[in-house]
Amino acid sequence: MSERVILCIGTKKGLFVAESATKRDSFSLRGPFGSGVAVYTALIDLRDEPLIYASSCNAFFGMKILRSTDIGKEFSETQSAPAFPQEDGRALANIWALEAGNDSTELWCGVEPAALFRSYDGGDSWELVPGISNHKHARQWEPGGGGLCLHTILCNQNRMHLGISTGGHYLSEDGGETFAASNRGIGAGFLPDPYPEFGQCVHKIASHPDASGRLYMQNHGGWPERPGIGVLRSDDYGHTWRSIADGLPSDFGLPIVTHPHAPDTVYVMPLETSTRTCPGGAPAVWRSESGGGSWQRLGRGLPGRQSYFTVLRDAMAFDELAVPALYFGTTTGQLWIGRDGGEEWSCLFDSLPPINCVKVAVV
Repeated sequence: MSERVILCIGTKKGLFVAESATKRDSFSLRGPFGSGVAVYTALIDLRDEPLIYASSCNAFFGMKILRSTDIGKEFSETQSAPAFPQEDGRALANIWALEAGNDSTELWCGVEPAALFRSYDGGDSWELVPGISNHKHARQWEPGGGGLCLHTILCNQNRMHLGISTGGHYLSEDGGETFAASNRGIGAGFLPDPYPEFGQCVHKIASHPDASGRLYMQNHGGWPERPGIGVLRSDDYGHTWRSIADGLPSDFGLPIVTHPHAPDTVYVMPLETSTRTCPGGAPAVWRSESGGGSWQRLGRGLPGRQSYFTVLRDAMAFDELAVPALYFGTTTGQLWIGRDGGEEWSCLFDSLPPINCVKVAVV
């Protein structure tokens, strides 16, 4: 069977799966799965036979994780979903992140209120990870605009990076046993102390497998009195951070991604601080090919005016073909494709429910 591009699109009304040949001339669409229920994260797991996982979080009927063994043609629920122990006092409100672990059936799950769960059996059972979930800072974290969420999990052997809003960046160097706040250089424009030990509103963290010590961050920027704190880079595994926001129209945004074949190439979607929409009503992705040294606007094919959508933190992703395409979804239900690394944009679907997340893989 020839390779196919698979898109998982998590929306306010369920999960959609889009599929195309690698030429990406046209995409078929199926779904919604978990119809009517918001999906905030998905995972296309290619470690063995392809599996697709997606959250399905219903305020009335509880939190579920959906799993597909046939590349998104059908989904069924895993045997269980993460849940806090009764004596903990916290109740699960949402599932924000699903990531593959080191072993073939190991999964990690970030939730709201901010905590981390781990599964050793492909999502059929879960256990709370106490090193971060019961961290001495945990009960001091405060909700951001999207809630008190652990939304980013980056794994590289024994090193793990977590993004928490609002908690900041936490680093484990022992496989998730212990975690330390690692926020030196990350600003918090909404606090009296602009550089606290923890409590930053990190929006998203990105890395590249060919440069494991380097990380990129979209932080909560947009503070005129504290400029440049919204887009950051680390070159020492997240121990220290510095601004790379110079040259962007706004340092406020939500997603950040790296080019799959170029660790120096990073993409952001700047937004106006007050409205969380595209600056001037003219959306564009901005790309740096120098690790944040300079930035280029990529807007060819996107609306030139009167377009005020938002792209959420998990709604931008690359495929990994030789000439990769970049995808993003909007809160007004459009899914866009940027061919040749974002050089030319076109709309794949224009009337989906509001899009929370986009994940893509070549299978």
